Amino acid sequence: MTHSYTAPAGMSIGHVHLKVSDLEGSIAFYRDVLGLGLMQRYGAQAAFLSAGGYHHHIGLNTWESAGGPRPPRNAVGLYHTAFLYPDRPSLARAFRRVLEAGIEIEGAADHGVSEAIYFSDPDGNGIELYRDRAPEDWPRAPDGELRMVNARLNLEALLAEA
Repeated sequence: MTHSYTAPAGMSIGHVHLKVSDLEGSIAFYRDVLGLGLMQRYGAQAAFLSAGGYHHHIGLNTWESAGGPRPPRNAVGLYHTAFLYPDRPSLARAFRRVLEAGIEIEGAADHGVSEAIYFSDPDGNGIELYRDRAPEDWPRAPDGELRMVNARLNLEALLAEA
């Protein structure tokens, strides 16, 4: 197959649907820690949560995974789901909420184009909370090529904006 198709600029990723081991525990995590609203339940095996009244950003189900173990770290699969916040203060407030919930932070980075915090949900699914910088502030090489980085994110300064 030749490379002849380019996705349109307006395309975006609409939602993620995760297999989870404990539906109630996962609902509590995404609702109570990340602040998503429970939009609908599908019996005792699935739920759909979102921000801002959208039909769903996260789908959760136990159809094939109820009581299942966490996958090993070296297993293939989704690395993380990224939640984009509109600005730095919103990201800071979400980060503070994660800390208050006692969630272990697994990483944080300033990527030049964005600032990001990483941790996992109860089933070991990776979570990224981030905010983008304005495109005109993205680091670029002299020829205009994007030059993302992986620098230390000052978490204390971020929390000061919460």
